[in-house]
Amino acid sequence: MNERILIIEDDHAILKILQRGLSYEGYNVDTAMDGRTGLIMARDHTPDLVILDWMLPGMDGLDVCHRLRTGGSIPIMILTAKDTVQDRIQGLDAGADDYMIKPFNLDELLARVRALMRRTQPERIPVLKYSDLSLDTGSRQATRGKRIVSLTAKEYELLELFLRHPRQVMTREVIFDRVWGYDFGGESNVLEVYIRYLRQKLEAEDEPRLLHTVRGVGYVLREE
Repeated sequence: MNERILIIEDDHAILKILQRGLSYEGYNVDTAMDGRTGLIMARDHTPDLVILDWMLPGMDGLDVCHRLRTGGSIPIMILTAKDTVQDRIQGLDAGADDYMIKPFNLDELLARVRALMRRTQPERIPVLKYSDLSLDTGSRQATRGKRIVSLTAKEYELLELFLRHPRQVMTREVIFDRVWGYDFGGESNVLEVYIRYLRQKLEAEDEPRLLHTVRGVGYVLREE
């Protein structure tokens, strides 16, 4: 199961940016726009990480942080425009695990979220699943039903990308950027070759196709 992140933030624009960015990375995202609602949501469905605005209506972020911390060890990242050293000390003393100044860079925030997840939950090795396909990201082993699927390094990276974004159409540009790390310029057929390799392995025993072509756009992992 993918990690669940709770965002407690009263700025609509920032909330939308965070929700979109984290969802795109494969996280399940819940949102609250005030501290009391956020605390209720955290109590009812314990998140794996909380992103918390300092300046909230009613109950401020530091109070929310204190209460979350006394209730457990959920990783907490505080977002704030307060940028003095004393402010940072106050935030960390309230129980926050990390602290980011607004305006922030989304890529840096996502990297810090990943680092917090690794640091606070080292025992969690996610198994990505869709339909009868699963991928153990710890052992890097794929299975289709009970059948083990042997993958090369690039095939693994490609399959992991699709499993982190099931039912989401992935453009050729995004796939090349995430898996190969460069803009291919639209000329290379290497992606088609690897998609064909993956399909052959995933459908080796006539299983239903999961990896579909979206003409003129890219590919999507979905059931028929």
